[in-house]
Amino acid sequence: MIKAVIFDFNGIIINDEPIHQQLMEDILLEENLVLKPGEYQKVCLGRSDRGCLRDLLASRGRVVDENYLTKLLQKKAQGYVEQIESLAKLPLYPGLDDLIFKIRSSNLKLAIVSGAIRKEIELVLHRSELTEYFKIIVAGDDITTSKPKPDGYLLAVERLSQEYPELNLLANECLAVEDTLAGIQAAKAANMKVVGVANTYPFHMLQRQANWTVDYLTELELERIQEIYAPKKQSKI
Repeated sequence: MIKAVIFDFNGIIINDEPIHQQLMEDILLEENLVLKPGEYQKVCLGRSDRGCLRDLLASRGRVVDENYLTKLLQKKAQGYVEQIESLAKLPLYPGLDDLIFKIRSSNLKLAIVSGAIRKEIELVLHRSELTEYFKIIVAGDDITTSKPKPDGYLLAVERLSQEYPELNLLANECLAVEDTLAGIQAAKAANMKVVGVANTYPFHMLQRQANWTVDYLTELELERIQEIYAPKKQSKI
């Protein structure tokens, strides 16, 4: 049965991808480099900032050490904080509050697995008054790999198990909510079922990989998914 729901962050909780793309463009410009049309979507969507920036630089013959990469990412993170704090209202996705309410009403645990750095995630959760609901966060600075590798999801299961030992949680008892192909691949590689939300990629692209696909969070029918997860009752002979 389903015991926990694990959210991606960018593209599921907050519609902030345009902000990230602009900041990545700014970082590259400071390095006298230019982001090509469509390159951000191809290289960065669903992946950690570190993996994205490392690959963007490497494709231009720029191999940098981890310390230099960290400095660039810290600069980007500061820019993100400034942009988010300047917004009167955060661009959260419609239906998020209702979905969280349904999940909590069903006594399911919540977590976040994201390539975004913790500072960015915690800022948005604080601003949107969602901090109390997400005790477990696996951020991009918690692991060295990036989606589509399953490490982030596996670490989330480990941390959920530590926080709620009574669950006896297994990865296949978790439902992931993702908006990118890399994210779906990561969750499935961790042996989880996945709901794809067409916030970033077209419905038909997600449908090929996700177990369930919806256009909007408001269409996610948690009750139906729980019925599918629930163990089948054996009929009496």
